[in-house]
Amino acid sequence: MKILFLGTPDYSAKHLDALLKEGFEVVGVITQPDKPRGRGLKPNPSAVKTLAMERGLPIFEKLGEFPFDELNPDVGIVVAYGALIKKQYLDALPLGFYNVHPSLLPKYRGAAPIQRALENGEKVTGVTIFKLTEKLDAGPIAQQQSVEIEPFENFGQLEQKLIKIGCNLLIEVLKNIDNIKLLPQDDALATYAPKITTQDLFIDFFGDVLKVKDKIRAYDPQPGARAILNGEVVKLFGVVKIEQDVMDDPGKILKIDEIGAYVSTRNGVVVISDVQFPSKKRMKFSSALNGRLLKVGDRLQYTINLGGRGTDGRG
Repeated sequence: MKILFLGTPDYSAKHLDALLKEGFEVVGVITQPDKPRGRGLKPNPSAVKTLAMERGLPIFEKLGEFPFDELNPDVGIVVAYGALIKKQYLDALPLGFYNVHPSLLPKYRGAAPIQRALENGEKVTGVTIFKLTEKLDAGPIAQQQSVEIEPFENFGQLEQKLIKIGCNLLIEVLKNIDNIKLLPQDDALATYAPKITTQDLFIDFFGDVLKVKDKIRAYDPQPGARAILNGEVVKLFGVVKIEQDVMDDPGKILKIDEIGAYVSTRNGVVVISDVQFPSKKRMKFSSALNGRLLKVGDRLQYTINLGGRGTDGRG
């Protein structure tokens, strides 16, 4: 069986690597064009492109460039590719295209299923492998496996668990693809996981303590949940614990110890271990305190106080 692989980030590359290690024949890779990264903003290849170059696989940036008649793939595997696939291509392969999606479809269709599941406080998620159709993440399901989400598990930790599950499921599906029974999704149960915007990253400490906890862990370690501290944007990482019997002004740093900063919300306190200031590395709150970058009593805000109109847009 010849495989055409479509993917872009490291999440995708881990699945491509699993296929290659299992001995599957990957005849070509399609990935997004190089993008500027780092301080110099030099174009850098995607993780999938880097792996493909190391393994000597043919690489393409558009489906239209791929020589279907020459390489004759049987099936397409799509993992976080970053673009929709048009019907003319969906019908071009004998076995069609299959997608590895990190949610229990039909829940969390869309671009950011892991982050949205964490942000919404879900206790269970999983991986679904389904056959692609023209409608976003709505094709029939080939295989699915669930996993529990731990109360303080962050995006990076959960993603690694889902990668392991996804790689194993993908191998299982490909080995048994001729006998797979596809099950239709129930569109009435569908929910969506829209692309993350910058505004999504900002924490409203006037919210419920559990919501604040879930927001921080949903974007840890990348790209980092955010707040305004003394007029500048800081990133927050590492939810250590919550306390639901202590309250003060929302966003106020009540104390800082070796565990982290104790920050008040509407109905409790969230303990956050790390902070990152502009142009600085991520550090412990205790280190930031010792470096006089902040102090107990400072307030983390949702928006900048615009002179007399109140803080957090709530004046």
